[in-house]
This record gives sequence, C-alpha cells and structure tokens, in this order.
Amino acid sequence: MTRVQLYTDGAARGNPDGPGGYGTVLQFTDSKGQLHEKTMSGGYVKTTNNRMELMAAIAGLEALTRPCQVDLYSDSKYLTDAFNQHWIDNWVKNNWKRGKSGPVKNIDLWERILKAKEPHDVSFHWVKGHAGHPQNERCDQLATSAADGNQLIVDEGL
Repeated sequence: MTRVQLYTDGAARGNPDGPGGYGTVLQFTDSKGQLHEKTMSGGYVKTTNNRMELMAAIAGLEALTRPCQVDLYSDSKYLTDAFNQHWIDNWVKNNWKRGKSGPVKNIDLWERILKAKEPHDVSFHWVKGHAGHPQNERCDQLATSAADGNQLIVDEGL
C-alpha cells in the first residue's frame, strides 16, 4: 500500500465575511524511491476557518486514486480531534447532535470527508501553530495566494 503524506491548511484571514482559502500538499514516494508532490489550493468567501480545513483535507483525500496509507497533517485541532478522540463517531451515533450544545455544523463536509477517507488507512496529526512545520507553512502560503487571487470564489455551504 502506498504511503502518502497530506499537509493541509485553511485560512479565513481573520474575517468570516472576507476572502479565505485552503491549500493541500500531497507527497508520496514511488516504487523507485522518487518523491512526488502535488499541490492544490482554492479561494473561498463567507466561510470559516474550520470549513476550509475540512475542504483542504477533502481535496487531498479525494485526489487519491487508489487506497493508500495516509498521514494527514493539519493545524486544526478541531479536525484532528474529531477523528482521534472519536467525536465524529459520537456525532454520527447521535444523529449529528453534539448533546446539549446543539447540532454539528458543516455536516455536508463531515459526511464528505467520511466518504473520502473510507478506502484509506488515515492517521490524523495535529501540527501546532503555523510556524512548527515547513510543509504546513507552505499550505498556508497556498491558501493566502488563492484567496488574494480570488480564484474559485464559491462557498459550498451557501
């Protein structure tokens, strides 16, 4: 099984009503030992940082054409904890409710990420902050570039 590393980042630019973007860097080594890299980015408006972290993860997972062993790196504790601490399992069992705090937001994206990760063996890793990992920094730059260029100005949540 091919081992893949996904480095993701979403950036709301500090304003939920302003431009934001996401970036994903997919890396893998082929059978000859050669490193391959694929980058993806997109700009989004009227959305939140958590939505874009999910979009970045989905973009990377959906780009995989065959089952892989995936290490997904994100600076979103929310995204990584959802899987590592089994929040998402409980949300599904509770019909997408978080208990007394109300319904889970962005159900469309959580369902999409569940489907996207299904054929893969995915491990979610939290990368603390933006300065701790060079590939995470690179994703952040992709996100900012996409947002500033107003590429793909859509919000799938509207």
